[in-house]
Order: sequence, then structure tokens, then C-alpha cells
Amino acid sequence: MKDQRSVLTELDAGVFSIRLNRPAFHNAFNGEVVEELLQALDEVGKVKEARVVLLRGEGKSFCAGADIDWMRQLGEASLDENERSALRMATLYERLDALELPLVARVEGAAVGGGVGLVAVSDIAVASARATFSLSEVRLGLLPAVISPYVLRKIGPSHARDLMLSGRRIDAAEALRMGLVHRVPEEGRMEDAVREVLRDLSAGGPEALGRVKRLLRDLPILLQGKAEAMARHTAQEIAAARSSEEGKAGTRAFLEKKPAPWGAKP
Repeated sequence: MKDQRSVLTELDAGVFSIRLNRPAFHNAFNGEVVEELLQALDEVGKVKEARVVLLRGEGKSFCAGADIDWMRQLGEASLDENERSALRMATLYERLDALELPLVARVEGAAVGGGVGLVAVSDIAVASARATFSLSEVRLGLLPAVISPYVLRKIGPSHARDLMLSGRRIDAAEALRMGLVHRVPEEGRMEDAVREVLRDLSAGGPEALGRVKRLLRDLPILLQGKAEAMARHTAQEIAAARSSEEGKAGTRAFLEKKPAPWGAKP
């Protein structure tokens, strides 16, 4: 019997997969999807064997943004209910961004609205050459508010203005040039490209990967303050990493020309 859940999870060789499972609706968001994604993030936090999180969609599309029926229902709801729903979505993106495990998006087919947000919040995005991307909210009289911080950070204000105001659709090649995605493999090489990314990430120390992600979140705030504070923070980070058991073990393995002790690679 086919699994009817909107979000499926699986752990395989250190890779925790999160799969959107509404192919008939192009994996569009609704309240159920948001809650199941949040539950998946609760789950991954309890799985010590997880090294990388892989986000993908079932069927022809990656994620078509918000389900139009859900949007219609919210449009008829009270302002307070709309705000509560939007805050749950904002919480989802914040938690995805705060993941200490690397987050990889495998993008095949269309990524629209919130689907682009999922791509933007991912650390590394691998897109099929046939993938397409659009922030088409303005064409519905709406705006990509909740995902805007992650889109802006990923592609910068100039590209963000273009895509958010025009609502136009771009292909994978243009998404690559903008920096929205990082790899667009040749036709037939998608599986190999994703596996290569997962292998590269698994070569890093688990604690070091988490430290890097925290550092990248802290730096924009630190850059707005005094240079001395930033210098102190970054010095403390590398000192803590060098003196950690993982740091000492990794350095020792490198000097002895031995494999790093992180375990099996995906």
C-alpha cells in the first residue's frame, strides 16, 4: 500500500532523506506538509547516525509552493489565523536554516514560491538541467515574504528584485549563474552528482560541519559590530575546534596519512 503521508523520511548510510510526497499536487505546501516537515526535523535531531540531510520531491516537481486551495482557505480566514499559519511556515524555514547538519536540495522539475525558498535555505543545491524556478507570488497579488530573507541572502538584492517583482520563470542554467543552485549536472548524471556532494560532505568532521554552519549564521551579525568582537569570536571558534577531540583526531589522521575517523561515507 502506498504511503499516504505528505512527507517521507529515511536514513541510509548516514543520509537522512526528507521527501515531499504529494506528487499529484506537485508537492505543494499546505498546513499538513508544514507540520510533517517540522516533525521530520524533530526526528533528524534524534538520529545520531545522520550526517547529511537530503531534501527532494516525489514525482515530476520539486515543490510548487503553496497549495492554491490552502491559500484560498487562508484568504477567507481571519488575520490572526493567517498570521499563525505564516509563523509556522517561518518557523519551518528558520529551523531548516539552523540545522547543524548540511542540508542538500535535489531539485528536479519545478520549484515555485516556497519551493524556491527550500532551495535558497539549503546549503548546497543540485538541480536537474530541466529544473525551473519562479517566485510568482505577485501574479496572485501576494508576496514571498517568509522566504525573502533566505532568497535575498542566497542571490543578492539585484536578482531578488528581478525575480520577486517580475514573477518570471528561469531555467537551471540561469539559477546557477545567480547562485541559487550550485551544480547542474549533464543529463543522466543527476544521481552521480548528488552522490558526489554527499560524499564530499561526509569527508568533513561532523562537529566541524556544525561549527561552520553556526559561524556562517553568526557572521552577518558580527560584521555589523566592532572588528575586535568579530576577531575575538572567530579566534575562539578555531581555538575550540583545534582543541576538540574531533579536531585533534582529524589533524593526527592527516599527519599520519590515515583516513579521518568519521566512519563510513555515503
